[in-house]
Amino acid sequence: MTAPSPQRAAYTVVGGGAIGGTLAFALAQAGHPVTVVDTDPAHVAAIRADGLVVAHGATRTAVPVTATTPDEFEGTLGRVLLAVKAQATASAAAWIAPRLAPEGYVVSLQNGFNEDLIAVHVGAERTVAAFVNIFADVIAPGVIQDGGAGALVIGEPGGAPVSERVSSLVSDLHSWGPAVASDNVEGYLWAKAGFGAMLAATALADAPMADLIDRHRPAMTALTGEIFAVSDRLGISLEAFDAFDPHPLRPGQDPAARDAAFDRLTAWLRTQSKDRSGIWRDLAVRHRPVEVTTHYTDVFDHAAREGLPTPLLRTVVDGLLELEGAPEQMSESRLADLDRLAEPAIHARLPQAEQADAVRRWLEEHREDMVADLDAYTSQGSASDDRGELDACLGWLRTWLDQRLGAPDAEEILPRTSTGDILVRRYPARGAAGPDTRPVLLLGHYDTVWPTGTLEEWPFRRDGDHLSGPGVFDMKAGLVQAVWALRALDALGLPRPACTLMLNGDEETGSLSSHDAIVEESRASRLAMVFEAAADGAIKTARKGVGLFTLTVTGKEAHAGLDPAAGASAIDELAHQVMHLAALRDSGAGTSLNVGVVEGGTRSNVTAGRALAQIDVRVASNSEQQRITTALAALRPVDPRTRLEVGGDWNRPVFERTAHVAAYAELAQRCAALLGEELRETSVGGASDGNFVVAAGTPVLDGIGAVGSGAHARSENTSASGMTARAALAAVVLASLAG
Repeated sequence: MTAPSPQRAAYTVVGGGAIGGTLAFALAQAGHPVTVVDTDPAHVAAIRADGLVVAHGATRTAVPVTATTPDEFEGTLGRVLLAVKAQATASAAAWIAPRLAPEGYVVSLQNGFNEDLIAVHVGAERTVAAFVNIFADVIAPGVIQDGGAGALVIGEPGGAPVSERVSSLVSDLHSWGPAVASDNVEGYLWAKAGFGAMLAATALADAPMADLIDRHRPAMTALTGEIFAVSDRLGISLEAFDAFDPHPLRPGQDPAARDAAFDRLTAWLRTQSKDRSGIWRDLAVRHRPVEVTTHYTDVFDHAAREGLPTPLLRTVVDGLLELEGAPEQMSESRLADLDRLAEPAIHARLPQAEQADAVRRWLEEHREDMVADLDAYTSQGSASDDRGELDACLGWLRTWLDQRLGAPDAEEILPRTSTGDILVRRYPARGAAGPDTRPVLLLGHYDTVWPTGTLEEWPFRRDGDHLSGPGVFDMKAGLVQAVWALRALDALGLPRPACTLMLNGDEETGSLSSHDAIVEESRASRLAMVFEAAADGAIKTARKGVGLFTLTVTGKEAHAGLDPAAGASAIDELAHQVMHLAALRDSGAGTSLNVGVVEGGTRSNVTAGRALAQIDVRVASNSEQQRITTALAALRPVDPRTRLEVGGDWNRPVFERTAHVAAYAELAQRCAALLGEELRETSVGGASDGNFVVAAGTPVLDGIGAVGSGAHARSENTSASGMTARAALAAVVLASLAG
């Protein structure tokens, strides 16, 4: 006698469209009792009459399922697969909530980020996260066109471990295809947000997705870059799926790797039977509103909180809204406009050679005045940890700025509790004619690493062209040069843009109390010129991100001689961990990791109960920052009797050489050529406040300050001739931005 087959789990699919219909068909075909709930009466009637039909090319296959509208439904819900449009999530979840059994759950099989909204209605414990990338379309009531293989990932929200219910659900969904369980559904959803943005952009024109993506790679790169800049800031570990690899499309990645990723993606898209997106179909065929505005609400909100610009994504969404009800206005010219928007646009006009030469000669005539100003400024103590000195120095600076530049349009003092206050002075444009009226941010700091009293033993000194003293290189000469650059333009009647001078008093200690204000100010600026010192004369177009971490090991103390086996040495464990940390270095990727301080234990005859290591990490890319973050979070003790705790955080984000940074560097090089000089650019390991500004989306021209050497050392120096040369360069750049 044959044993009866086990009863298969029942499912309710709310939303029987492309995704819901595809999965309902697969589950029903495998023997699961399936109920489809859909608001379209015609769709429900067709399923009742002929079954749920899936078309594979010319072949159509039907399976019987129960179909009902929400108003007709009676009973209790158990396993719910929610597959409605994103904008219908709230109403669908509100309908589900009173009918959902206590042990039931809702799986968000939708585009976008909907789990939090579902949880508001049914509870977080009854919400399951999912990522779905199924190529299908509803081609007639009750009929789903299969679009080929896709991806489906199920997991608990918030990165929780894969649960029994997730494993059971994934096992059942194998009736559809390669469904998998994961504890990082969020990584898939953010990757899909980038991929989906490209597909959404293709709906601006009436042509195959693969062809449009291939022809408009600049726009697609910038579009995904905006989204992945947000996910990077949130610490999301992106996941590849199907033929889409998000990592080469993140900001600052290798162009060759990016092109290879595009090649793989477009080749794969050309194998799919569905050559246009569902958004295109909503506009051109169904003539209904698109859901893309709902998809990207979370992205826009996160970007706004993080200060990250999203001009291309907003242009795509606005363009799709314009096409609702007017699909005849689809045009590839919209994508060409995106390409142009993706290219860095700098509104600048170089001054004439004789004007640049006049700036140089005027500053050389005032060289002694500049040296005198540097002497007076250096003579103001400004140790980062001496609030009294910082207050006095800032008071001196305000008087000096009034003398040199006159009263500003506006001045703000942003008070800080334990560090130096922030000075913001706004100077109006003079004779500017360009279309970009946003100010240029002149950014610097007035604190130095030199402790109070240093000036008594090491005052400002001049030996011919050689100038030395505490802070002359980092970065007091830079501020003097910025001020005299503005003076030169005004004295010669040359145009300059509106300028905002911003000085903070805690840069040397990490800008912990000032970086938020700097980022906020930078958002309203077209460019930040950071008057930090040059690197052997070169401007700095890339800086490493800096992480400062502490690894604390807790062991078990015991008498080292009488009872050695009873203890668990924190020092032994720390030694293992230090070797493991050393293996995280990657010089080829620009990643350094230094364990600079180690301490622990109490006495030589006591097994150490505690040990600590202070770690300095420098990374050259966001991907390396994420790798190190993940590795630190994954540290586990070798001796299970010990416990590890990682403290600290990333002090400054990576300063990547973006296209806009490169464009302004090129402008500075052209300005230097007008002055008869060759200007190099370089990447450095040290960080500056420019790191915060670039990460917030504003381009930076960094290292345009003093020429010299010896930062943070007794050999710190600059030169009188270097001061006039760099002031001339800053002046010509500013004049260019006013043209």
